[in-house]
Amino acid sequence: MEVEGKVILDLGERSGTSKAGNPWHTREYVLETVGENFPRKIAFDLFGDKADQYPVAVGDQIKLSFDIESREYQGRWFTSIRGWKVEKNVGTAAAAAAPAPVVGAVPPPPMVEPGNSEDLPF
Repeated sequence: MEVEGKVILDLGERSGTSKAGNPWHTREYVLETVGENFPRKIAFDLFGDKADQYPVAVGDQIKLSFDIESREYQGRWFTSIRGWKVEKNVGTAAAAAAPAPVVGAVPPPPMVEPGNSEDLPF
């Protein structure tokens, strides 16, 4: 799956050691979608080599390719959005600057020329 937006928050890096004794690290971010009437905020992470391969900074316009995964832990389910590719400066700034059309908008009434009494309602 893919989503485009602006990185609005860097939640930092987490690291540790797996049960098998292997070190791991992940970087977490929050992305806000652009070009929509109601922008959404999406928390995602870049795990392992991807965190080093795709450096991301707050304010970057990106296209994020990701997988959604859910897993169970002690009877509760947790969902993560794991990025596997980041493309920077994808041109979403132009889409965000263009006003979105308003659905159901009523066009203004036609202009009446002064002195033309045929167009007056009385």
